[in-house]
Amino acid sequence: MNGKFSFALLSAAVLAFACAPRSHSNDTANSTSTTRSMRSHNSHAAALAASLNVAINDGVNFDFRVTNASDKKIEVNFPSGQTHEVIVVDSLGREVWRWSKHLMFTASLQNKVMHESDTLTYRGHWNNAPRGRYTAIATLASANFPLEQRTEFVVR
Repeated sequence: MNGKFSFALLSAAVLAFACAPRSHSNDTANSTSTTRSMRSHNSHAAALAASLNVAINDGVNFDFRVTNASDKKIEVNFPSGQTHEVIVVDSLGREVWRWSKHLMFTASLQNKVMHESDTLTYRGHWNNAPRGRYTAIATLASANFPLEQRTEFVVR
């Protein structure tokens, strides 16, 4: 009886360990520093060009564009339904706004084929932004072409 109990307890412990969440060092959707370092090591990073424009007009409008700058068709892979993120930090580096805060995304993989000169455009809007100096950080949540673009702006 003691052997059966020990085996059941050991089996439960192994199962709990195997099913426990793990941290991933390459999680680009949540870490801008990881995104930046992965970009420098990715030989494909030059294939995409990114721009982030910020306009203050009835709130703060973000326009994040990613263009295939290569002369070949490329496939951009996303590990979930979230293709991008825009985060705003204040002058002290504290996060004050996140585009995806109240959104939900599918857990399924998705791929986007980009032909030469194709552009993906992502837009966001921040209402009731308080006065201050900010930095907008847009990231492409791609597994194979992670990008980050920063733009400073002032709300008066």
